[in-house]
Formats: sequence, C-alpha cells, structure tokens
Amino acid sequence: MPPTAPLGYYWGDDSYGINHAPDSLATRLAGDGPPLDRVRLTGANTTAAEIGEKVATATLFGGGTLVVVSEPAPLVASKPLAALLAQTLQAVAPGNGLAFLDSVDGANSTRRPASLEALRKTVADAGGDVREFVAPTRDQMSRWIGDRARERGIRISPAAAALLAERVGANVRERDVDRRRQGELAVAELEKLAVYRLDDQIGPDDVKELVADAVPGSTWAFLDAVGMRRASEAAELAERLDDVPAPLFVTQLHRRLKQLIDVADLLASGTPAAELVRITKLNSYVAQKLAEQARTWTLPELDAAMSGLLDLDATLKGHLGGSDLRRRAAVSLWIAERVRRPGPS
Repeated sequence: MPPTAPLGYYWGDDSYGINHAPDSLATRLAGDGPPLDRVRLTGANTTAAEIGEKVATATLFGGGTLVVVSEPAPLVASKPLAALLAQTLQAVAPGNGLAFLDSVDGANSTRRPASLEALRKTVADAGGDVREFVAPTRDQMSRWIGDRARERGIRISPAAAALLAERVGANVRERDVDRRRQGELAVAELEKLAVYRLDDQIGPDDVKELVADAVPGSTWAFLDAVGMRRASEAAELAERLDDVPAPLFVTQLHRRLKQLIDVADLLASGTPAAELVRITKLNSYVAQKLAEQARTWTLPELDAAMSGLLDLDATLKGHLGGSDLRRRAAVSLWIAERVRRPGPS
C-alpha cells in the first residue's frame, strides 16, 4: 500500500540514499502546488515542541514546510520524550511533512535500540513512508555509479566506473568497514570528474588523475595482515586506523596475539585442526583462519610479539595527545621488529 500520511522514516547504512529519500515525500506532498520549504534539524539539537511549532500550522499561501530530522534517537531516549514526539506526529498540518533520517553503521551490526524501532513502527502504522537503504556492495557499486551518472547526464565508461568504485573503497571485503559515506563520496567524485571532462566521456585515466584512493580502514584486515606476517600490508593498513583510539588498538592486537598463541600451542601439542573448533569454541571459519596464521609463527616469536606489544602500549600511553606521526612511528617499529619474518641468517 502506498504511503498516505505526511510522514517518512528512512534508515540504513547508505547515507546518500537516506539523505535523498525525503525528495519523494516532498514531491508527493506538494502535488501540483509550489514546492515545500525544507527545515533540517538534528535530534540532539531540537525538541518535539520545536518540531511541532514548525509542522502544526498549515500555510495559507505558498508551499508547506517539510521538517527533516537527522539522527532522531535523542528525541525518543525516554518514554516521556517518545510520547511527546508521538503527539507531534499526529499534529502535522495538511500541506506540511515530517521525516526522520536514521543512519546506521552496517559495520557494527548490533541490535537497534527499541526506541528507534518503535518510532519507525509508529510512522509506518500511521501510513508514513518507511524505507531502508543499504549501501551498495562490492559487486553493486560500479553499476550504482553508472546509474547516478545517467541521472545527471554524465557519461562514464564501465571501466572508469569500476575504478571509481575501487577508489572509494567499495572493493574492501572486510565486514567491519563503515560504508555509510561511500555513496556520497562516489557522487561527489563523479560530479568533479564531470566538470573536468564536460561533454566527453569519463575514462579510467581521468579517475586515476583526479580521484584519490580513499580505501577505508579495516581493523579485521589489519589484524589478518599481522596474523599472516605480511608486514608491509600491516603497516599500510595501520595508517588508516588513526581514528581508532590507542587503547582499543592495542586491545584488539592483544586479543589476536593471545588467540594465535593459544592455537599455536594446541597445534604444537599435536591437536588435530578439526578439534580446534570444539576446544576453542570458535566457529569453524575463524578457527581455520587462526590455524593458518599460527603456522606462520613459532611460539617464541609470538611470545616476543606479545612482549613487544606491552612496550608499544606503554609508548602509546606516553604519547596520548601527541602527534599522529609519533603513533605511526611506534606502530611501524613494532611491526618491523615483531611481525616481519626474519630474513635468512
């Protein structure tokens, strides 16, 4: 059934789709009349009362008002607040509209707050437009870029679209990557390329020349590179994790090294690989991956890496508030000394 109420709730991990979703609501509410004025608010900086002031009064002349509220969680953080917002939803005057934009980090697939689920259901039950927007996958992004190009009358070759998808990080397979901004970044780069090429077709060389590599950081990819002792790759990936707090960075490294020590010890004692799942209580994929990584180390090398990690932790704590350059140097030194495979003697 098509939506009938002047309400919208748009959520997911594709920020581009979410931010453009109110366009269809605005078009439906305007009908053949003048376009709606838009007011953008954030849940942390507004109240149900302020929203109600903007949507509860119908306009006598001109178009109505569409209020778009990003990240509405603070507005439903308690039952009294949620009740006030529910009253506001019922008070939207004819010609006006109210939409909520709920951006979700797909990399952290934790259970959504019940308060947001309740708000989404309230909008849906009232006849509002409720849609989820999922970020394009590795296999979808190239075609997605082609679709956005056609919408704008931009010509781009399939090879250039594939390279642009790669440059914005769509080819990263790790599940812990935050993909919310990839679509917005791809469109921004596409429009920049269109200005550069004007009426000509955008080719791969244009993408290589104008689009910087913005591959997102992945903690899983970094830890796997450490586990497999691919030191150069680990050092490169570590530079993309500057936004990860140092204590969390060290904790994640410690956890991986501890797992590798446990698995390496089991393998050294003759434990069959098939028994690792039962003993470690890990799923078969993770156990198999850890066994593969543990075989690239000796137990003394793992112990030395763990000891070096304690020194790295002390160094990073001493540099809290210091420059990123000092942190990178300390991490690079640990990788060079503890992760890199020893050369022939």
